[in-house]
Parts: sequence; structure tokens; C-alpha cells
Amino acid sequence: MKRAGRGDAVEEDARVFHRIRRRAKEPSEAQRQFAELHAQLQGQVPPGFGSLAPEPESADPAAVVDDFLPPELRVPSHDQVEGRMMPWVQPLVLDGEMAVCAECGAYRDWLILSTRGEIWLRCRAGHQQLETRIDTAWYNRHSGPADATFATFEDCLHHLGH
Repeated sequence: MKRAGRGDAVEEDARVFHRIRRRAKEPSEAQRQFAELHAQLQGQVPPGFGSLAPEPESADPAAVVDDFLPPELRVPSHDQVEGRMMPWVQPLVLDGEMAVCAECGAYRDWLILSTRGEIWLRCRAGHQQLETRIDTAWYNRHSGPADATFATFEDCLHHLGH
């Protein structure tokens, strides 16, 4: 039995690669079927394409339904509310300093009021002072959802225990 030499193996590899390259140049069966189908459909337009759609039949007008909440369940929008307030029981530290009431020295149990783009602090004794170190965005980040709305400032103070 004759052993194939290295040169014979190289020639066989070259023949195999040549066959593979020749097959790759020829279109596959799927490519041939697609080309035939494409040629058949060339120039055809789907039915209804390009024509106007028929007018829908006029139906009776739908009944108008009020889908809004009843007035007693509606929450006023921000432009309908004079201001908002929240309790802040712990000491309020702003820019590394504790907020202190300018009149009585209280440093905790604040009501923080947000009105007309300003933030006010109100101590338990009823003293109010403008706080310029915090803004409305800070208030919005730290306040929770409103649990009630009130017609007067005093009613809200009473609700919050002040």
C-alpha cells in the first residue's frame, strides 16, 4: 500500500477548496426560488393599494359620559392652592448649620411652608421666618403626598397639631 505524501495531501486540499469556491459562486436553491418568485411578482400591485379607503358608515353619536371624578374626590391643582406645609419634627440641618428660630431659639418641631415660590419655617410658638437656604425643589423632594386640603391656614395648622 502506497502512502500518500505531503504533496498529494496539498493537492487534494486544493481540489476540495476549489469545489467549495465554485459552489459558493453559484446561487443556492433558496436563492434561485426567491429570484423566480421576485420575477413573477415584479410589477404587480396588491389589491386595494393606492385606492382610497371607503368612508366609514356614520354611526349614531356616542353618548357623552363625564369620566372625571366627582367633585368631593378631586384634588386641587397646584395653581388652585395658596401653599403647602409639612411637619418636620427633627432638627433641620441646612448647609451644615442647624436652623434655629430667630425669636425663641427653637430648633426642632418645625412646620415647613411652601408658598409663592418661597419656603418659610414656623416654630411651635408660631414664629415664622423666611428660609433662603432651601427652595421649592427641596420641599418637593422631602414632602410626601398631601393627606388633606383645607380652606384656611388655621384649619391646616390645627390638623398638623400647631
